Amino acid sequence: MTEYAGRKAVITGGTAGIGLAVAEAVVAGGGEVVVTGRRAADRARFGDRGLVVRSDSADLGQIEELAAVVEQRLGRVDLLFVNAGFAQPGPFGRVTEELFDATFGVNAKGAFFTAQRLAPLVVDGGAIVFTTSVANGAGNPGMTPYAGAKAAVRAFTKGIAAELLPRGIRVNAVSPGFIETPSGGITDADPELLRRFAQAGDAITPMRRHGSVAEVARAVLFLAFGATFTTGAEFNVDGGLGLRLTRP
Repeated sequence: MTEYAGRKAVITGGTAGIGLAVAEAVVAGGGEVVVTGRRAADRARFGDRGLVVRSDSADLGQIEELAAVVEQRLGRVDLLFVNAGFAQPGPFGRVTEELFDATFGVNAKGAFFTAQRLAPLVVDGGAIVFTTSVANGAGNPGMTPYAGAKAAVRAFTKGIAAELLPRGIRVNAVSPGFIETPSGGITDADPELLRRFAQAGDAITPMRRHGSVAEVARAVLFLAFGATFTTGAEFNVDGGLGLRLTRP
């Protein structure tokens, strides 16, 4: 396949789940990637078409280092996929300052400054895609800090889209619902919690199933390379869950 031949992408949170699926699709299509993760596992996964960098999205110093690595390795990039995320559910009354700061540090602050520091490396006419969440518009118990942080990213999507219009850079977001990933969308969750979370997800999703990472990856790549007259939009990949949550 040569669909992405000559294309270069940076994918944060790309060593598992949705980010990995996007990276693998770009490489399979002939493109090159720089992928980040806190553990930087599977360094040889992409061969000579990819580089895995250990990077914490909540650390501005590491974001600066990432920008330097990307410039050295790829030069200019066609896609920046800001995907790194952190979620640990907990009742409102038990949310600690530490959990709040970690949630907003990765999901909101990290997303904003990753886009800010790497936007100069995105080619004019290129694309930035954020990962938000169906939780943005829902009142889900136990998910309040996460929902707030992802709602901030939705706002960033629109604001940054407006700011980068002069360069022709399109800025959009993909909003997943319940997706089949190793973490189940919850950081460091135990197997029993993941099982209950998965069952609840299938029960409330109108399509009665989880989505696959491949389905989300196709949406990301459409926003990146196919949706050439779309910017500032949030694209739901949620099996109809958003419809259910917003219905009167």
